[in-house]
Amino acid sequence: MFLKIAYKSLVDRKVSVFMTLMALIVSISVLLSVEHIRVQTKESFASTVSGTDLIIGARTGSLNLLLYSVFRVGAPTNNISWSTYKNISGSDEVKWAIPLSLGDSHRGYRVLGTNQDYFRYFSYGAKHPLVFAQGREFSDAFEVVLGSAVARSLGYSQGAEILLSHGISSADFNLHKGSPFTVVGILEPTGTPVDQTVHVSLQGLKAIHNSAQYGGDPESITAFMVALKSRIGVFSLQRAVNNYKAEPVMAILPGVALSELWQMMGILEQTLRFIGVLVLMSALLGLSAMLLSSVRERRHEIQLLRMAGASPLYLFLLSELEVLLITLVGLGASLVIVWLAFAAGQGYLAGAFGINISADIFTLNTLTLSAIVTGSALLTGALPAIAMYLRARRP
Repeated sequence: MFLKIAYKSLVDRKVSVFMTLMALIVSISVLLSVEHIRVQTKESFASTVSGTDLIIGARTGSLNLLLYSVFRVGAPTNNISWSTYKNISGSDEVKWAIPLSLGDSHRGYRVLGTNQDYFRYFSYGAKHPLVFAQGREFSDAFEVVLGSAVARSLGYSQGAEILLSHGISSADFNLHKGSPFTVVGILEPTGTPVDQTVHVSLQGLKAIHNSAQYGGDPESITAFMVALKSRIGVFSLQRAVNNYKAEPVMAILPGVALSELWQMMGILEQTLRFIGVLVLMSALLGLSAMLLSSVRERRHEIQLLRMAGASPLYLFLLSELEVLLITLVGLGASLVIVWLAFAAGQGYLAGAFGINISADIFTLNTLTLSAIVTGSALLTGALPAIAMYLRARRP
């Protein structure tokens, strides 16, 4: 009977309740979306590369080295010589090393020069290896492997021929004309920058930049990833690289550099959360104002309930129950809307931004946030409930 009275009372004020419910759904959806994107973006960045103990490149800032070598953001300050790569990667402590050469592009997508070890050892997430959706890895200088987003966006399939551009411009005067690459493989989506990368061999890059020196090893590369046989030796190798005498190079730990990145992004992260909280509070205050303004309109309802034996405490709890019902309906609708939105946009986010945002929003973090929203709503709704209580006590 208690629940039925609350339901009938809300239906009797359906127009104002509906408008308040819509505002609540929008605010909760914004809050849930911001928080889910924040958490998932962190996890996506952290899972971009796994199994790599050190990233080694020309001496620069650790964040700059991480961003251009892993996330294809920014530009390297300098290259390192091939001899340095061979010397360090040939250390007894090194299990494998993957050379990386950047600087070219194809229609806005970054080109990565590497070797077959990239497909053999590179992993992401929980050490997931790269998997081919079509074809195979390159074996010739003028063969290319595309990330899933590149192939999907540009409509490429196996056998297509493409031209690379110097730098990130796709202007005709920057094209390496006369040296087309044939697509021999397309990778499965990973939700990482791999999806937006064009992969070619180091020999292929050398050939288009200096046809007179076709074949053989490149003179220099941008950076390389290293995994050690035992992680115990990570810091000793890092120290040895940072003190390398032949040329100025540095080694960074990907996890440590990511921590620095999130520290820098902390202000933006907290700002987004603050905006979400403000949007929610405005909707909750609107809910409270709607219920408070309806107290005077419900004086006859209050009198009837009092005549039926309802105590002031009963009316207080009735008002709080109405708040709870509105909040739970709004929360449930918001969860469904956010889930559908991420399920529909998951592929687009992965392809356009290289961020793997899971559609699974029913996590412990979401449940905790939902409990906080419900508690905040009951706390905000206490004011109209007190007003109901005081009106019920009047003779």
